[in-house]
Amino acid sequence: MDHRLASLVVRHTRRVPVASADVTWRQSLTVARQLDGALMSVGFKLSAELLEHLAGLPEATVVETARHTLDTVREMVGDHVRHNTYFRDFPANVPDTYDFWMRCITEALADEASRAGTLDQLSEGVVDLLTLPSYGRYQHTYEDMLAAHAELIPAAGDRVTVLHLGGTLESEATALYLALAGSVTPLGEEHLGDLRTLAGACAEGPQPAEIPVRENRAIVNAARLKAGCPLLLDTVTDVLRLACALSDGDVTLREPTRFARLSRPARRALIDGLDAVVEASPAKLADVAVHRERWKRLGERLHPHEYPRRPHAAAVFEVARGERRVPSLDSRVEELLAHGDVAGAAELLATAPGRLYRSLDRLLRTASDEEQSDAVVAAARRTAGQVSGRVLLSVREHLHNRSAEVENDQQRFAEVENGRLPPAASAPQRPATPAPRRVFVNRAGGAWVAADGRPPVPDSARKALVAALDAETARRLPDPGHLLVEPEMLDVALPLSGRAAASGFGVLPRGSVSRVEGELLRFFMYWKQSRRTTDYDLSALLLSADHTTMSWLSWTALTAVEGVHSGDITEAPDGASEFIDLRLGAVRGAYIVPQVNVYSGEDFEEVEESFFGFMLRDAEQQGRPFEPRTVRLKSELRGPGRVALPLVFARDADGRWHAKWLHVYLKGHPSANRVEGNRVTVAALLRGVMEHESLTVRHLVDLLAERASSVTLWDGTTVPPGPVTFLGLTRPEGLHPNSRVVTPENLRDMIPA
Repeated sequence: MDHRLASLVVRHTRRVPVASADVTWRQSLTVARQLDGALMSVGFKLSAELLEHLAGLPEATVVETARHTLDTVREMVGDHVRHNTYFRDFPANVPDTYDFWMRCITEALADEASRAGTLDQLSEGVVDLLTLPSYGRYQHTYEDMLAAHAELIPAAGDRVTVLHLGGTLESEATALYLALAGSVTPLGEEHLGDLRTLAGACAEGPQPAEIPVRENRAIVNAARLKAGCPLLLDTVTDVLRLACALSDGDVTLREPTRFARLSRPARRALIDGLDAVVEASPAKLADVAVHRERWKRLGERLHPHEYPRRPHAAAVFEVARGERRVPSLDSRVEELLAHGDVAGAAELLATAPGRLYRSLDRLLRTASDEEQSDAVVAAARRTAGQVSGRVLLSVREHLHNRSAEVENDQQRFAEVENGRLPPAASAPQRPATPAPRRVFVNRAGGAWVAADGRPPVPDSARKALVAALDAETARRLPDPGHLLVEPEMLDVALPLSGRAAASGFGVLPRGSVSRVEGELLRFFMYWKQSRRTTDYDLSALLLSADHTTMSWLSWTALTAVEGVHSGDITEAPDGASEFIDLRLGAVRGAYIVPQVNVYSGEDFEEVEESFFGFMLRDAEQQGRPFEPRTVRLKSELRGPGRVALPLVFARDADGRWHAKWLHVYLKGHPSANRVEGNRVTVAALLRGVMEHESLTVRHLVDLLAERASSVTLWDGTTVPPGPVTFLGLTRPEGLHPNSRVVTPENLRDMIPA
């Protein structure tokens, strides 16, 4: 069995691929139960069907399955590394910050090797903590820390994630490949890497009917080229992305790629592909100018002059070198707008419907009168059927947040057996007036805030477009039959881009809101430096309802009314962890903003590994600082900037806590980033984020309810006997085999094509 593929299947689908078994002969029941017990120790469990199936397999097969499955789930929740703490007894016996620093100085004075240097610093009135022998480095072993803590006391609120029975590895890997390759939304960095692995194994097998996302197509084309299969190319940029994929570069074209020396067959395939694309549609030469410099560098590798029978391919490099001028669509649109011809610009953009929809806000606020606005709306209505579902929903979300007064656009649903579906989470709440600030988040997660000086969009045009968008989206949605909905799923944001969420476990797309139920909230962060000494700092900023700072927990404030910090670790050659414990009932503010600051050394994209997460516990639960059964979230830290903001916790008017996912990074300073230094920036960003309403699963349920045979809220216990379309955070046991199951792991499949 290819353990890499099996691990991908478990991680993406929560299904364990297995061979056929004789379930009537339970030759491996004991080993299967041992696996189930081991999984429960990290918060996972075998479904009854999977346990029975494993019992019918040869013992050696079950042992092999157990090994790779346990390794996979432990890594999913962050239990594959050792989480030590600076203060061995954390969260008990954490000293006051000033007392701790004085103790470190006292110990340094008692150490003959450091006494002289410490005395010199004291004489100058300033002591560098990093020069003190006992500061920032573990003073005990991991085993010493474990010995100081009792076993975890089980609680009803501990997380249990069920693993279900899968098919053969080949069938499961093929299904996952088809789902990722055919995704209608861009994939995140980790999923792109997974697609690359799957494409290498599945290039010669069944293929998706369509690959709408260009980055996915590039990765699939690279695998098809190596397998000798025909390429899927219909734009010149497809060829450029393929060249990046063959060079192990960035297929998203965000970062420059150093093109590798290509083999002659590969060069010929790229030249042939370029020639065919341009011959079929010479107008596509206009796309070359967008990436002019990249095309010049690629030409140095492809040697187009060696292919005189491919004149259309040569034309691409003539445009890149400026020897041939091809007016772009954008330049023609700008010329029309410069002359005030908004209607003409809309008609021209209608030839590229996706561009039209992305330009709707600008066109509408530029329109000089109602006639021009009506022309823009008419063009949008006429081309709605040619726009991807992802763009339709993105524009729908944008228009909702551009309204002068936020209407109840997300309707309160159709009647169901148990009454109406519950309202959206009351935290965070959006004010009734437009936000004075705009929050920008780029594709890599970098965020910044700016004043919003845009004039309003005409309300009549906005409402007409919203109605048209909803009608077109509803037309494309499948018939759900019996719709079974877990209430907690309703406030999950639609994954209109895979880059709107980090990879990890329990991670939801940016803008999602979920309930937080527990008495103790514990953040954790782990990092392992690659080449340079690296110091990451875990902090938590506590803000009032008006976003003013109330207090914080960090290496400069180890204790507060609300909780404690586990202590500062200043280097991580073998990996290091920091924790923050918060008693939610004692928190005085309205917001808790955990953050990870790069104090020195490698950034989030340089370190060997880094991740953030949180656990929830009951007040009386004891145990180790890190207990995988209590982990609710483990999110990889990979992004630009030097300050990471994974999510924010907000308390509503009824005192209940909710988490809102951010997945953003602030630029920060080159070094010495601290929670005290960025609190104003964080507060400004938070204000804009909390005022923005993301489009959620609730919106699609609204539209699906119109054609569903029935809609039922799942009570978490029993499931209907027949096939259903299930929307929930985790797949329940006992669903009919013909049911369609949608969880956060495959929520992208709900976005209409």
